[in-house]
Amino acid sequence: QVQLVESGGGLVQAGGSLRLSCAASGRTYSSYVMGWFRQAPGKEREFVAASSWIGGSTYYADSVKGRFTISRDNAKNTLYLQMNSLKPEDTAVYYCAAGPRISSSGVSIAAKYDYWGQGTQVTVSS
Repeated sequence: QVQLVESGGGLVQAGGSLRLSCAASGRTYSSYVMGWFRQAPGKEREFVAASSWIGGSTYYADSVKGRFTISRDNAKNTLYLQMNSLKPEDTAVYYCAAGPRISSSGVSIAAKYDYWGQGTQVTVSS
């Protein structure tokens, strides 16, 4: 079992920055893929970024490439999402997710992840 707790959300003006954190506890195997997803009101949950826990491979949705950076501190079992140049369309609840043995072709698929945090709200004003 893996527990995930997100933090760092808030209200920011367009063009601003936020850093989200996801603290993982429990059975945090090194083979787990960790990811960020988001869900805006009335929309489906969508992939944002993912990182293998070892090896350092990272993956991004086209909509956030060049603006968001995913990283992790293995010693602290913490995943981060640095979000720069935020836009109003980035407004959503952001979720941290974890899953074992997810292939590179599956990192953007929410159903591949076994564990989810409670979410943190990010609101970008225009």
